[in-house]
Amino acid sequence: MDATAETSNAEAETGRPQKGPLIYRQSRWTRLTHWVWAFALFFLLLSGLQIFNARPQLYIGKESGFGYDNTILKIGADEADEGSRGYLEIFGRRFDTTGVLGWSGPPGNETARAFPSWATIPSYYDLGTARVVHFFFAWTLSATLLVWLIAGLFNGHIRRDLAPRLADIRNLPRDVFDHARLRFHHTGRYNTLQKLAYGGVLFVALPLMILTGLAMSPSMNSVLPFLNELFGGRQTARTIHFTVMVLLVLFFLIHMLMILAAGPINELRSIITGWYRTDPPENGTSSAERSN
Repeated sequence: MDATAETSNAEAETGRPQKGPLIYRQSRWTRLTHWVWAFALFFLLLSGLQIFNARPQLYIGKESGFGYDNTILKIGADEADEGSRGYLEIFGRRFDTTGVLGWSGPPGNETARAFPSWATIPSYYDLGTARVVHFFFAWTLSATLLVWLIAGLFNGHIRRDLAPRLADIRNLPRDVFDHARLRFHHTGRYNTLQKLAYGGVLFVALPLMILTGLAMSPSMNSVLPFLNELFGGRQTARTIHFTVMVLLVLFFLIHMLMILAAGPINELRSIITGWYRTDPPENGTSSAERSN
């Protein structure tokens, strides 16, 4: 009797689908750094929005001010016939964002602020505290990324799990199609889209976030003066920094949707305990064999 027949008999006897084997998928270093990143990025985002509120505009170039016309994004509030209205302006096109961006707060007690109080740390305006929180978690994120990189090189996680292979590139169209249909294969290995997404965050987005943050720091300019020039000036570095933040938020939202769609219990068990339940074997093949 082959594995498929055994699985079918087991399902018929129990009335429930046969479960696949548990495999040890995530090392302790991967799990630890994952949760430190999640914690650090949460505080970085909310304290960063507080810092942005001090000057809610983005520019391209080395300088900004009244004598320049290089603003690409602005959040503010204007007086209108019906009262104060918040707005978001991108490349000269304005959108009404009253109640969320530019003008927000409890009814009757609204204030002019780019991002609302519930989206910032602290909730009240305190630039000094926001900067302390932001810098602390920025260094926490940087140190954790370095630890993950060293551990990933030594234990083979980067080479084994994240480096795309030729077969991954060939499987990309099918992988995109499967994700669009919310059809997931629990093989215990990262699929092509996961490798590209995680690799993009870990090797592009986070390092870019760190480098642009350093480029904006006046104290770091004396130590690494080339960073400012590399990104086209402090204002351009600030714009890139903000853009990467938006991309990371989008990644987080998609990441959460995929976890819910693929099976949140299994995914959370994997990143908390390291153990991941794979699909039942098909035709006598293991999950690892089907993923190759």
